[in-house]
Amino acid sequence: MKDLTSSVYTFEDLIQGNFLYVDKTEYIWQLIRPAKGLYFLSRPRRFGKSLTLSTLKAVFEGKKELFKGLAIYDKPYDWKTYPVIHLSLADFTSVNDTMEKLDRYLLRKVREIAKELKVPLTVDDDSSQAFAELIDFFKSQSPVVILVDEYDKPILNNITNPDVGEILKCLKGFYSVLKDRNEQERLLFVTGVSKFCHVSLFSDLNNLTDITMDARYATMLGYTQKEFEANFKEHIKAVEKTQKLGHKDFLTEIKEWYDGFRFEADAESVYNPVSLAQFFEHGGKFKNYWFETGTPKFLMELAQSQDFDFASALNEPVPEIAFSAFEIDNIDPLTLLLQTGYLTIKSTVQNLGETWYMLDFPNKEVSGAFNAYLLNRYSGQKQTGGVKFVSEIANALLQGDLERMHTAMEVFFAGIPYPAHRKNEATFQAIFFALFRLLGEYIGAESTTDNGRIDAVVQTEKAIYLFEFKMDKKKTAISQIKQKEYFKKYLLDPREIHIIGVNFDSQKGNLTDWKTERIH
Repeated sequence: MKDLTSSVYTFEDLIQGNFLYVDKTEYIWQLIRPAKGLYFLSRPRRFGKSLTLSTLKAVFEGKKELFKGLAIYDKPYDWKTYPVIHLSLADFTSVNDTMEKLDRYLLRKVREIAKELKVPLTVDDDSSQAFAELIDFFKSQSPVVILVDEYDKPILNNITNPDVGEILKCLKGFYSVLKDRNEQERLLFVTGVSKFCHVSLFSDLNNLTDITMDARYATMLGYTQKEFEANFKEHIKAVEKTQKLGHKDFLTEIKEWYDGFRFEADAESVYNPVSLAQFFEHGGKFKNYWFETGTPKFLMELAQSQDFDFASALNEPVPEIAFSAFEIDNIDPLTLLLQTGYLTIKSTVQNLGETWYMLDFPNKEVSGAFNAYLLNRYSGQKQTGGVKFVSEIANALLQGDLERMHTAMEVFFAGIPYPAHRKNEATFQAIFFALFRLLGEYIGAESTTDNGRIDAVVQTEKAIYLFEFKMDKKKTAISQIKQKEYFKKYLLDPREIHIIGVNFDSQKGNLTDWKTERIH
């Protein structure tokens, strides 16, 4: 049984260290088979972008022996050695005086590559010119392979920084070097999390083939169900002994936690490779691993500044433009949520001859962690505050104790710090969206918000609860439930049906007019 790793991202180290490598070299072959290729690929973090580039690097360095037993080994390829310029911005951290320090950072990266390739650089004060000199050194010798990893890291690290325009300007000048040297490039492959390609950042590099949502490469990163079961067979068997689940149920639970990412409408979903590796490294403990490596603070800041409606985004179909690239000064939170992997494609619908997409969280791991963070962020609670609150609500509903739920909610809202409480309906909606999404995780039954409204349904084994929440309304919320008869669709269900209407007073910062009624 080969060792697993969630921290080694270099192909050569994986193979020589005898770590498990799921063979993706058929995709690599398709990329390098043409005599020339210029590609762009966007994928969420920790999905194998760096490993893919390091695999390409090993191919173009002619290290055929590393690929023995893999799909590409017997392909009709000459394994010719090319100079490989492998530029990774993965170690970039946020900086002040962005323009000046970013240029120095890029210059240092170019110098490191030049030293590795034994290229003498004469430029020592401008990153773009140094990058150009590095590529041009090989002009009379050989075409070059250029691999750019995490091209957008400086932007994402500063996306709410007022000086982000300066960062964009610096990167645009740096990457423009690539456009002028297409004739010298055997392969150019650019990867990142977000998609500025063909827009502001790469407007000078508009000939890249974007394979982000290309069906041929939709499962190139991540593991399909077949790949998972075939490659992790021994690890599944070893960990399964510690579980209280049967084999089939164990596989289903793993799938619900770590699968679910879809990168093309009709493509098979894939597992996050890092989460899967860490799951087995921790002896089969079901918990959040992917989310632990970073919180979506910049996403929350963006969502709050635009009063983003999370419920509508997950209950209404979105057009294909939601997956497009965007300008830095006009960012749609929905687009960024998709590109960073917090939302993914669940299904499609046809409308007027066009394909529209239904979105959702990929799996339990992302849904639970994201909504816990969302609840804490919008309510101003500490990390454990929101989780304790949801646990209290879940226990109250499971026991059918609506008065206990009322008390818990009053205490929670009364404890929201004034600076954190924006007195608008969007904040109120976000809090309840996160609350009911988390309740679904806790209760293990349906718990949803309905079509962008605050209305929500929670179903337990014994009861069905219908909620209507209003903000600063004189008319009681429960009267609307009765008037619109939201409960009619459940009347044939043998369980108890309860309706709960609540008004939120934005001035007092608390709940008023709490009313409940049992329908049957």
